[in-house]
Amino acid sequence: MTLQEFNNLSKQEATTALEKCCVSKCWINHIIEDRPFVSGDELIEKAAFIWYEQCQSLDWQAAFEGHPKIGDINSLKEKFSQTKNWANQEQANVAEADEAVLKALADANEAYSKKFGYIFIVSASGKSAKEMLAIITARLHNSTDDELQVAMGEQHKITVIRLVKLIDELIDTADLRSYITTHVLDTTTGIPGTGMPITLYENANGVWKPITVGVTDDDGRITDLLPPGKKLTAGKYQLIFNTEAYYSSRQQKGFYPEVAIQFNITSHNHYHVPLLLNPYGYTTYRGS
Repeated sequence: MTLQEFNNLSKQEATTALEKCCVSKCWINHIIEDRPFVSGDELIEKAAFIWYEQCQSLDWQAAFEGHPKIGDINSLKEKFSQTKNWANQEQANVAEADEAVLKALADANEAYSKKFGYIFIVSASGKSAKEMLAIITARLHNSTDDELQVAMGEQHKITVIRLVKLIDELIDTADLRSYITTHVLDTTTGIPGTGMPITLYENANGVWKPITVGVTDDDGRITDLLPPGKKLTAGKYQLIFNTEAYYSSRQQKGFYPEVAIQFNITSHNHYHVPLLLNPYGYTTYRGS
């Protein structure tokens, strides 16, 4: 449908449509109340504002319940097969992933559910089962409060992907970029640093708090660290690159188990923070 058609839906029709994107009643009701939207950017920015500023913990966890629970390997395959159809961006056939990886992912999901009390939420579009295993492994180390913040961010990534499917023109008229992106280049081989877990942190009153976890793709990039429309306040942030996991997966050793790059956010412009890496040194710069 078009944005205008969405604006003209009855409350019940709009509710039914939005439930396909996110089942949080708080989020749905605020979106409906804020109509009409004059542009795709306004809708995307308002969707993020409502989710982060007007919804609360119970609303976020209610949204998590809209996803099927991961249990055994068969249900795991089914879940991500459905995600592929929803997002229309899945590059890896998770249902045909290595059985050992699927088993490890199912086990990690069980551990996650026991620790945090809700299912593992991740924006699966474009990610393989192996990449999602790296993400959940990293997130299992989070505290309960920190993980809720990370999980709700992933939920909103999924919501935006589905909004784009719901309202066709958003793909062409709205800014769907992540506010922060990164890229790893292995300068020893001259090829992208793929499969590296990276965590984005913010400095909150002197304490580093995780915001999101991603894994570099086949081009060594993470383009979806933040959901579209989500901006960060001015302050100090850092990206932690898990170089130990990267080199271990290649049966190599590196001098630095991780690389921490701190930087300042001063505006709502796009920030690109790349890493040029070799086993015994690294370089970074403000990219574009």
